[in-house]
Amino acid sequence: MPAYIIVYRESPVRDETAIAEYSRRNRESTAAFQQQFGIRPLVVYGTSQALEGDNPDGVVMLQFPSIEEARAWYASPAYQEALAFRKNAAEWRVVIVEGLLE
Repeated sequence: MPAYIIVYRESPVRDETAIAEYSRRNRESTAAFQQQFGIRPLVVYGTSQALEGDNPDGVVMLQFPSIEEARAWYASPAYQEALAFRKNAAEWRVVIVEGLLE
């Protein structure tokens, strides 16, 4: 059953250097992450419009083959090292959602 990690940037970026480093590390790891965890980016900071509540400053949605793969990616040493930079760059909310059977 697929799973999705949805990342909401709740505030504007306050540390451009930190977010640039986070982005650089993720770009360098993209192929390895796709191969190891089956990650598939579906949304990466596209234009968004809130229908209810506040519109987030940015949204990323990643698809994984399963919740286990999504959790394994999030907990991986490579992502955890990059994550420290993202957390310093802005305020975030991150959720994992189980999808429907394909």
